Amino acid sequence: MSNSAQRPGLTPEKYYAAVDLGSNSFHMVVVRVSHGCVHIVGKVKQKVRLAAGLDEQFYLDQASMERGWKCLEMFAERLQDIPPANIRIVGTATLRLARNAADFVQKAEQILGHPIQVISGEEEARQIYLGVAYTSANQGNSLVIDIGGASTEVILGKDFTPITLTSMELGCVTYMERHFTKGILSEQNFEAAMAAARQQIQAIKSKFSGANWRQCLGASGTPQAVTEILVAQGINDTIRLSYLVDLTNKCIACGSMDKLEINGLEESRRAVFPSGLAILRVLFEELGIEQMQISGGALREGLIYGMLENIHHNDARTRTIDSLTERFHIEEAQGHRVAETALALYRQMPPSQTACQLDAEGILLAAARLHEIGLHVDFRLSHHHGRYLLSHLSLPGFTKLQQECIRDLVYSHRQELDPDCFGGYQTDLRQVLMTLCRVLRIAYVLSIRRKDNLLPSIELQLVDEQVRLVFPEGWLKAHPLLDAELANERWLQHRMGWGLDIQ
Repeated sequence: MSNSAQRPGLTPEKYYAAVDLGSNSFHMVVVRVSHGCVHIVGKVKQKVRLAAGLDEQFYLDQASMERGWKCLEMFAERLQDIPPANIRIVGTATLRLARNAADFVQKAEQILGHPIQVISGEEEARQIYLGVAYTSANQGNSLVIDIGGASTEVILGKDFTPITLTSMELGCVTYMERHFTKGILSEQNFEAAMAAARQQIQAIKSKFSGANWRQCLGASGTPQAVTEILVAQGINDTIRLSYLVDLTNKCIACGSMDKLEINGLEESRRAVFPSGLAILRVLFEELGIEQMQISGGALREGLIYGMLENIHHNDARTRTIDSLTERFHIEEAQGHRVAETALALYRQMPPSQTACQLDAEGILLAAARLHEIGLHVDFRLSHHHGRYLLSHLSLPGFTKLQQECIRDLVYSHRQELDPDCFGGYQTDLRQVLMTLCRVLRIAYVLSIRRKDNLLPSIELQLVDEQVRLVFPEGWLKAHPLLDAELANERWLQHRMGWGLDIQ
């Protein structure tokens, strides 16, 4: 049967595509916009390593251009299905540097049937920041870093506004070619790569000193590779300098690229990992970065959102939670009810229990709003189903580590507690998550009647690590169901070594 006739409800104009002709990889992302939400429906990534084809006179060799054109032939077929006005294609550092870039671009445009814009380093940095801002909720000033194949962008911004933008000509492909020749991983090669990176980074250091950013976000690439290694080794944590030093030593111990084996390092990332690691380590040292999280997006997402004039700067997290609430038929009023109760209790905790760079209140709010997502599957093991769903769903507006925290809080919000649930987190974050878990479970119990204006003012005290809930005199006696449920919760928390006193 012919499918040439458009089916009812099919709206091609709601599909958008962004193509990033990067120095290491070519990327294409296709999204569908529905009810103000952006849903990724396709991603294609090809390792082209265009920057590896630059000679000393900055001319691209024929082999690297052929690799790029062959990749674009595949992209071109997919782009045929997208309205031309909804497509944006950009070239970045290597095409800025290459003296014969026009030769590559001319044939590439013929293959794709669309114009290609080679953007400046500053424009690339701006688009990266917008991609991060739209997909990872920022908390005050944020430092964003993207290590590409031939350039590294560092951006300081607040909310959706980039404040300081810089692009440096150092990248994982070019540094691989210059400092790790013949695939040798020696202490001398790492020192040479880091010294070269340090010279460039020190030149821009003053732009970011004293900026007092609240969070640092890494946009894919090397930071993503480091995070994958940490996860594979059972470490749920942000990226820290100590991890980068340890990984440097492991690379040196391997001796050569063909012997580089680190648990969690993908084969596709192996060739450019040492050079990217050297750059990232110097960024940490020179800019005084203590922790880095992985962002939800970068250049491609910035290009997409730049085309969506109807998507305003509203909270990406709110859009995500509202979309999941509708998609999985979560009772919205109950989610808000639990969230309000949990936040009211949490805000009575002393600062020593709540200090966290991951926006603990935002994590608690999301977990409370989504705690019943598993009911879409079944009630009995709904918290298990919730963990599974949140392990595989995309949560724009939250970093990868924040998503893992939300997942584990949803899993732990009811029934018996898993003693190992928070074992993979670092000590400081584990302590905060256990505090969040305690108040979320109490809020869940207090909200079981699904009724507004039921609860009185409840005072929370922390006495020698024991949570004490103080109710108005006689209130619990007048509500025997909640009294019994709280007694059961007290027993469950006691089995975890958490004291819960109810008065």
